[in-house]
Amino acid sequence: MYSVNNKSMKQERLASLDILRGFDLFMLVFFQPVFVAFAKHWSDVPLFTFLLKQFEHASWEGFTPWDLVMPLFLFMVGAAMPFSFEKYKHNRDKSAIYKKIIRRFIILFILGIVVQGNLLSLDLREIRIYTNTLQAIAVGYAIAAFMILHLSKRQQIAITLLLLVIYWALLTFLGDFTPEGNFAEKVDRAVLGRVRDGVYYAEDGSWHFSDWYRYTWVLTSLVFGVTTMLGVFAGKIMKNGTSKLKNSKQLLIIALILLFAGWLLSFQTPIIKKIWSPSMTLWSGGWCFLLMALFYYIIDCKGWNKGFIWLKIYGMNSIIAYTLGNVINFRSVADSLLWGLEQYVGDYYSAILTFSNFMILFLILNIMYKLRIFVKI
Repeated sequence: MYSVNNKSMKQERLASLDILRGFDLFMLVFFQPVFVAFAKHWSDVPLFTFLLKQFEHASWEGFTPWDLVMPLFLFMVGAAMPFSFEKYKHNRDKSAIYKKIIRRFIILFILGIVVQGNLLSLDLREIRIYTNTLQAIAVGYAIAAFMILHLSKRQQIAITLLLLVIYWALLTFLGDFTPEGNFAEKVDRAVLGRVRDGVYYAEDGSWHFSDWYRYTWVLTSLVFGVTTMLGVFAGKIMKNGTSKLKNSKQLLIIALILLFAGWLLSFQTPIIKKIWSPSMTLWSGGWCFLLMALFYYIIDCKGWNKGFIWLKIYGMNSIIAYTLGNVINFRSVADSLLWGLEQYVGDYYSAILTFSNFMILFLILNIMYKLRIFVKI
């Protein structure tokens, strides 16, 4: 990873991309943990009970707003690629871009093991290999990069659809859609084995798969690529030099088509985020397109960006925001400064520490933003 001064960055950036990415990061590393920390004290109020459920992942079938955070990550990565890959697409010698792709893939994969794979435990029994959003981004990015560099637009659409159909066929004909019987679960257990997340060790040293962990990754990589490519197609629309209003309408129309297709497919293939089912891929893709259409129309088409610019603090250092937010706990710093407050606020002290933890993270990101330090991969 390295720092880039803003002066060396391209001036032509879509503000909506940075702001929507920042919105996604803000929800993940500030609003959700802080809101949940406070709202759990008001869980006897029906409104807060309802809102708290919206910030939880669906246990199996179904879809909550919180289930959209990870697909939106992948979608936004794809949406930026038509802009960042423009200078490489027509070069015969693609060694430079492939070095960048490989480096980014490796760094994201290692960071994923740091964030959620217990790499820092330095205990081989505890390390998990493929279990994190950053690794899903790495895989989706690699698939999308190959398609952008070597396939025409029609071929990209065809291969994206083919990946979705292959995944649908494997899940439909080689298993069912239960937590135990889906084919993606079987592939993960067979391929990852001991290094799969959720594995635990018995007293005799033998390891076992837990019943509570049902997220899948290996076969599901196919649709990580699909979600990223949906972002690529959105990016191509926004990169179009024609009317921004027309681009907004195209994004909206595609959003509605994907939402309808996801809803229709859900009658045969349930919407299940944990295995990234084909219907969930279409459904979440529709919501991603809808959010992109809304942000693009408001910010880039109408220029109404007042009140949204602060989200760039998260959006332009998204990897740092995600990694620090998940790896480093600043609560001890907050506790050192606020320890005398506990006697006055009682049970709310823990929630205040949570707020302080993520406020410290925001202050770090804000300093980096003001110094024009943007960490890229």
